[in-house]
Amino acid sequence: MQEVYSTQTNQSVSQIESSKVLRNTYMLLGMTLAFSTVAAAISMASGIGYGAGLVMSLIAMALIWFVLPRTANSSAGLLVVFAFTGLIGAGLGPILNKYLSMTNGSSIIMQALGGTAVVFIGLSAYVLTTRKNFNFLGGFVAVGVMLMLAVILFLFGASFFGYQFSGLHLAFSAGIVLLMSALILYQTSEIIHGGETNYIMATTSLYLSIVNLFASLLHLLGVSSND
Repeated sequence: MQEVYSTQTNQSVSQIESSKVLRNTYMLLGMTLAFSTVAAAISMASGIGYGAGLVMSLIAMALIWFVLPRTANSSAGLLVVFAFTGLIGAGLGPILNKYLSMTNGSSIIMQALGGTAVVFIGLSAYVLTTRKNFNFLGGFVAVGVMLMLAVILFLFGASFFGYQFSGLHLAFSAGIVLLMSALILYQTSEIIHGGETNYIMATTSLYLSIVNLFASLLHLLGVSSND
């Protein structure tokens, strides 16, 4: 009887902790998205070029690869997250300006934003309501991220030497949409089932999913517009 009571107590404590992590994650995610939006607006107004945008994006990735893991359990991790999201937002400025220069560019951006919101809210709501465990997606997500990085390096190298693979770019963007959708399912599931207890790391993962999902939808819609 005592063992049953102890198990129920542990489960209740675990659910309370998971709810706290989830609440803190969504709160921080909302703040970082807002901060990133402001940074993107400033970047667009300043007319920052692609080179500067790429440099800021690379610095942002260096922060989450080398700095964030060492600071995620301290208040310094929050500063790193805001620096990272601000740089990513500013790095998107030149891309957004390019789309705005198109005849229907503003419409494409709004459609990409709407699509991103629908996918993120829909997948998150599904996990939160069904409480289904998607930890089986961990291996798929890990392999997918490694393949994504490999393809990015290949495409960047090819473009540097003047080669263009429009079909591969299109397929890559579609693949990113699927991969980021899987990552949202996996990360949300990890939070509610206690697999992820650090809300700073959880926020970073979900933020990257949202940004990559938005960028990929933007590319797919831009190609389909034939502009």
